[in-house]
Amino acid sequence: MDDLQPETLALPSGMARVEWRRSSRARRVSLRIDPSGGVVVVTLPTRATRKAGMALLMGHADWVSNRLAALPEAIVFTDGATVPICGVPHRIHHTPTARGGAFLLDQELHVTGAPEFLSRRVRDFLRMEARRRLGALAMAKGALIGVAPKRVTMKDTTSRWGSCAPDKSLALSWRLVMAPAFVQDYVVAHEVAHLRHMNHGPKFWSLVDELTPHTKAAIPWLRAEGARLLRIG
Repeated sequence: MDDLQPETLALPSGMARVEWRRSSRARRVSLRIDPSGGVVVVTLPTRATRKAGMALLMGHADWVSNRLAALPEAIVFTDGATVPICGVPHRIHHTPTARGGAFLLDQELHVTGAPEFLSRRVRDFLRMEARRRLGALAMAKGALIGVAPKRVTMKDTTSRWGSCAPDKSLALSWRLVMAPAFVQDYVVAHEVAHLRHMNHGPKFWSLVDELTPHTKAAIPWLRAEGARLLRIG
């Protein structure tokens, strides 16, 4: 029962890739769309069967199909592709004989080395940029309220843009480096505010407003465009 493998299933509107997850914390069968991979994720409690998962999936087949169809087009890190950095489009320019790994020049992301390493080098560059930009922003905002994050790490999450652990460690999605600066400012402010308030009460939101003026613009942007960031790379 626990060796459920990913599979491609026929839904009423077409084929869909389904990944099965087993979770001891889950209280009921659930399903969601993973935008990064364009797959359906079905989570099963410990004692639930695949049959129960299939019943939920087929019962929501139209919802699943509509959500999959609405996903933005995937962008692969290849020569000539365009990726946003701080919201500004940058064309990937492969220069195999140059040196320097990956670097920005005239709104282009130049990537050196063999073609088979291009995708990884683009991803590594974006992660480093995220660490540099977002890490510095988190430290600066923490200083404003007299609290320093224990550490700031970059992750590739699909369900949240940032998190704050009880030990005051912050984790941010590296994909935020592709979002406009005002969105980065809001997400970092949100997580830094959690260093003081590990909840979403009135005091928390008041502190967020002290740390950033962009809440009202950034939240709708993430709802509308967040899936697009998850489809890049």
